Amino acid sequence: MKIFQGLEELEEFNFPVVTIGTFDGVHFGHKKILNRLKETASKFGGETVVITFYPHPRMVLFPDDNDIKLLSSQEEKIILLEKYGIDNLIIIPFSKEFSRLTSLDFVRSILVNKIGTKKLVIGYDHHFGKNREGSFEHLKEFGPVYGFDVEEIPAQDIDEVAVSSSKIRNALSEGNVELANTFLERKYSLKGTVVKGDQIGKTLGYPTANITIDFAHKLIPAFGIYLVEVLYESKKYFGALNIGIRPTFKNKKPQTEVYIFDFDEEIYGMEIEVLFVKKFRDEQKFLNLDELKNQIEIDVSDMKNYILKNNLH
Repeated sequence: MKIFQGLEELEEFNFPVVTIGTFDGVHFGHKKILNRLKETASKFGGETVVITFYPHPRMVLFPDDNDIKLLSSQEEKIILLEKYGIDNLIIIPFSKEFSRLTSLDFVRSILVNKIGTKKLVIGYDHHFGKNREGSFEHLKEFGPVYGFDVEEIPAQDIDEVAVSSSKIRNALSEGNVELANTFLERKYSLKGTVVKGDQIGKTLGYPTANITIDFAHKLIPAFGIYLVEVLYESKKYFGALNIGIRPTFKNKKPQTEVYIFDFDEEIYGMEIEVLFVKKFRDEQKFLNLDELKNQIEIDVSDMKNYILKNNLH
């Protein structure tokens, strides 16, 4: 996949079949659009072109909204689109100035003059341009004038899939990682750097890796104890992940920490990725460290039994 940062150094595309969107999470619901893009490009011997934006438009239009949570960082989105077999990815720098571009100017200056779009495939009820004024109806008008065809994925096709980024966010916010994984067609994951914690886990015999998440706007699932896969230096391990404030110790700041099964390496400062498999329980407060240690033993035993029972590798 060729990646173009901005519109200044685009190549000449061969019968470009184009779609536009933020594609947060690149989930199952996006599959209809991307597959149709590929089918059309194949039919005409053309190239697929995905236009997306960075930063995410909401970050620019609502800079004071610290609650914006996304399913994927820009790096993750690029990897996922490449896995879908997209030929070209154009990342347009999103700014307030760009947001004021009218729908006609967007079509004329970008889709036509910069890219030479031959076919545009968009999702149902897609809007673009200044104040989201552009719609499928606008595009149907512009298409014949500027020499490109427009196809909208029908509403019933989108409804059949019944998947959206907001539904996935809601599932994760409720701790339902299994449902989120079904919608995503992969395990939801967090990437981060291991930092030094207060070493309480180590004193209990269950040393944890405290993780600082790399992407500040990444959605963190609901507080609780999860079975996860842990990727470190191309190797996979299983682990018990705790997300929360650790009420036993009267913490107030949420933390993400993982006890990695059958692992004994010093990994401070290293990057790891955790992939969510299943939530086992909510966070709870214990009267003392012995109670906490006993519960950790139960959690780890239950998780290892689950791994064996479900033949997870």
